Amino acid sequence: MESERLVAAVRQVLEGEGLERAEISIAVVDDVTIHRLNVQYLQHDYPTDVLSFILEQQPGYVDGELIVSADMAVTESARYGWLPADELLLYVIHGTLHLAGYLDGTHEEREKMRGREDHYLAQHGLQPHHLPVDSVDPASEV
Repeated sequence: MESERLVAAVRQVLEGEGLERAEISIAVVDDVTIHRLNVQYLQHDYPTDVLSFILEQQPGYVDGELIVSADMAVTESARYGWLPADELLLYVIHGTLHLAGYLDGTHEEREKMRGREDHYLAQHGLQPHHLPVDSVDPASEV
């Protein structure tokens, strides 16, 4: 079941990044919903792939929310030549890395984030086809 795969990925990332305890919710929504939330919370007037929110954080613990767009996963998966479910998995991994403290605002941060994404995707037998790190618009990512 797809939801079990997403939950397992969140657990993998949190454990791999040294978080001993967590409470994470995952919402899979459409582009209209994620666009509205992106405007409401980040003042970005466009749909996005994933939003991540830290509600509480302490050493070894995070309480957070992940909101991922199924519509965006369908669109982008065709562009990268893999399944929408795999693209959605990438969004969950990416958002969980944000909850674990990773940023992607600079070239160096994006490279580090991409390396961790690749590490966790490989655990699912996946190797993504990326755009060059410099071609990614950091405003389009959370």
